[in-house]
Order: sequence, then C-alpha cells, then structure tokens
Amino acid sequence: MPWLAWRKRRLRCTEPGARRALPQLRAMHDSYILTLSCPDRRGIVHAVTGFLLERGGNIEEAAQFNDRASGLFFMRVRFQCAGTDAPALRAALADFAPPLELTWGLHALAHPMRCVIFVSKQGHCLNDLLFRWKSGLLPLLDIRAIVSNHRDFYQLAASYNVPFHHTPMDDKAAAEARQMDILREENAELVVLARYMQILSPAMCQTLSGRAINIHHSFLPSFKGARPYAQAHARGVKLIGATAHYVTADLDEGPIIEQDATRVDHSMSAEELAAIGRDTESQVLARAVKWHSEHRVLLNGQRTVVFR
Repeated sequence: MPWLAWRKRRLRCTEPGARRALPQLRAMHDSYILTLSCPDRRGIVHAVTGFLLERGGNIEEAAQFNDRASGLFFMRVRFQCAGTDAPALRAALADFAPPLELTWGLHALAHPMRCVIFVSKQGHCLNDLLFRWKSGLLPLLDIRAIVSNHRDFYQLAASYNVPFHHTPMDDKAAAEARQMDILREENAELVVLARYMQILSPAMCQTLSGRAINIHHSFLPSFKGARPYAQAHARGVKLIGATAHYVTADLDEGPIIEQDATRVDHSMSAEELAAIGRDTESQVLARAVKWHSEHRVLLNGQRTVVFR
C-alpha cells in the first residue's frame, strides 16, 4: 500500500488535529530535503540552487551556516521537484558532489522516518511522543515499534496500535541481539531512548551512531542515579532541566540537539520538582525528535548544527 494511503487510513479514526494534517501530507508528494556539508568556499549556494533549478526544482525553504571555527559550510534545502524522481536526483548528486567535497543526504518527504522507541518504567516521554505522533504533530515520523525491558506499557502501545516488544535484561547480550533484530525488521532509521534506563553496549552505540537520541536530566550534573530530583531537592537547586543528545559510547556525552531549563524554588517538594522535570524532558525530547525527523540536525564533530 502506498505510504500516503496507509497514513490516511491511520489518521482517519484519530482526533481532528490529525485529520487537519492530511493537506500537509499531500504537500509532501514530490518534496525533498537536501542536507549537505563541505569545506567552505565561495559559490556553494549558487552551485546548489543552480543544480536544483536545472532539474526543475522549486526551493521552498533554505538555511545555511558557515562555521568559522571548523571551516565547514552546512546547508539544508527543502524543495519540490515534480520532473525528476529520487533515484535520478541521487545519481545526479553523486556526480555533482565530488568537486565541492560535499557530504550530502537526500530525503524524500513522502517516506517518513521509521522510528523505534525504547522505554523502561517511566512513560512520560513515550506517552508524549505517541500523542504528538497520532495528533499529526510529527508528520515526518513513523513509529514502528516500542521496545522495553519491562511490560508496563504494552497496553499503552496497543492503544496506539504500535507493536510492543518485551526484551528483559536477564541476559544483556541476548537482549541487545533481539533489539537489533527488531530494528532490522522494522528498517528503523531512528531510535529514541525515551527514559530507557539501560546503558547500550559500545557495539550497539557504534551501530546506531547519529541515529539514536537520548533524553537526560541535565542541569543536574552532580546528581547521578535513579532519584536525581530527590537529590536536587536536598541540595536546594534553583534550576532543573533536560538535554536531548545523540547516543555515544561515552555515557551522556554525545552531541547535544536541544536543551531547556525551568526555574524552581525552595517551596517545591521533591515530587513537584520531578513533575516539572518530566514535563521539561518530554518537551525537549519531542523537539529533538521532530527536528531530527525533519532533517534539521547536522553533525559538526562533537557539536550539532540545528536549522530550526
């Protein structure tokens, strides 16, 4: 079944907000996003726009950034091109890129990003992502499955008609092997660790490099472990926050995509801090996932360029 027809069927029985997303889905037909980076030099924008013009491309959105520190140029272009299909565009880009030393990606918007969400026993980020997805607020995301080392959210997954896979950690190597099988079966392009409280092995981190996003209770760097907000309350912190970042083998040290902080005070209990923190985590993760699915995030060494 063509994706647009499938997505219409998925949205047909959802709330009005999802049905309002259908015109946006139709507008994605023949639309693409081109992302690129290369050593900075004069004439790159002219060359790229000319390349698209020659193939009948109509630019709908464009952004670029020159990183003076690294000497690299970054660009994101959304365009419509009814006269040339994706394989022909990719073949032409393969010939166009070498003289400019381009690292590039071409993404057809008619094919949303296939995503698998990992979760443990805290479901606030999972619930938020599922609601936004079903409501049509993440139109370029296709949530294919939920993976968990606990059974707590199988009913939530079923309510959204998303397959749920229980992978207990009795044997971590076997569990990760099963998880990788699921990712291959779903052809997953993105993995979201939505408060998944297990450390991925270095091998799994390497396999998922640049396509796994984690949410971390940052702005609390001194408070490790399962009860960071209780520790923060005991120390009388004034700011709590969250960081969404790409997963690397260095725990919580991957390139940062998005951050936010909320001011708190002495009158709040540890439970109130945790509730505020959960809300902040959900919003930060949702923004990071949305921007990644829209190909707005480009890696720049240990940093990111985010075209919001």
